[in-house]
Amino acid sequence: MSDVRTRQEQLRGLLATGLALLAICVALFLAWQTVSSLLIIFAGVLFAALLDAVARAMAPVVRLSRIWRLTFVLLLLAAGIGLGLVWGAGKLPAQTRLLLKVMDSQFDVLQQHLLTYGVDLLGPEWGRDFAQWLLSDQGRFFSHAQFVLGGASSFLTGALVIVFLGILFAFDPSSHRESLVILAKPSYRSRVRGVMDEMGGVMRLWFVGQLIRIVLMTLCVWVALYLIGLPSPFVLGLQAGLSNFVPYLGPILAAIPIALVAMPLGGSLLVWAVFVYTIIQSIEGYVIGPLIQRQAVEIPPAWTLVAIVLLGALFGVMGIALTMPLVAVGRIAILRFYVEDYLGNDLEPIVNKG
Repeated sequence: MSDVRTRQEQLRGLLATGLALLAICVALFLAWQTVSSLLIIFAGVLFAALLDAVARAMAPVVRLSRIWRLTFVLLLLAAGIGLGLVWGAGKLPAQTRLLLKVMDSQFDVLQQHLLTYGVDLLGPEWGRDFAQWLLSDQGRFFSHAQFVLGGASSFLTGALVIVFLGILFAFDPSSHRESLVILAKPSYRSRVRGVMDEMGGVMRLWFVGQLIRIVLMTLCVWVALYLIGLPSPFVLGLQAGLSNFVPYLGPILAAIPIALVAMPLGGSLLVWAVFVYTIIQSIEGYVIGPLIQRQAVEIPPAWTLVAIVLLGALFGVMGIALTMPLVAVGRIAILRFYVEDYLGNDLEPIVNKG
């Protein structure tokens, strides 16, 4: 009789294990099929972390409740974006057109140099007149227009979803967190809640640190390129600042437009532009960046580059942009749930939750 009962318990255990594995496989399949939506949701969580960080920083100065501080932050953010759009509407289009014109001419020069070695980089029918290239074939023109409009609408839709998700998460973080905590065992819920709070702290530090790095890099490159006389210095500085969203690879790619713009102005100015950008980027990358982000992300550079390559290949631009916060949050989950709880190793907290 005991043998029969033991056999039944073994069968139940095997059945439970099989169902658990099936559930994990189904969950992974659904996550893979909806990965773009999951990345948008994660970006909304990051935006909520930013709003929460600013509201926390205002607490000693603005003696209001958290909801009113968040409302004030949103109003300031909306006003800043509005002023930026008004200012940029008069400045950015002209600088961008000039920048593209200069880069176009340098691509022509590059093509001519390569043709002397028998290398046709851009193809025999490329043509540098983009308007003629588009309008020469109406079918091609409409296909490109449809592609651009579709991409723009997708981008705007994703941006709106991220903003509204961030606002909803920021105004009521406890209920959203508890809706996930309740899925864990009652005895383990406090642990899950603590780890999720730690993840929120890391995301706050990462996002605020990234904004500080982007602003500093944009201002420094803008002023430096303006002083040495490069055209469109603000656009070049802005793209150099935004390149910090992609560690290691982004700053290297940001140097290409600067070099292309400096090339027609002479060899000495090209050397100065590349030298100044390299100095600024080195100081930011090796001194300022680690000081700002030392509490948020502590991952060896090789693993960071591996994550960028893998997530970029799997999920495209969105995966590249969110590599660092995804890796930071995943690192906390591995350290807390696997290393500490499963393996039994005690580690120091990654971030102070207060």
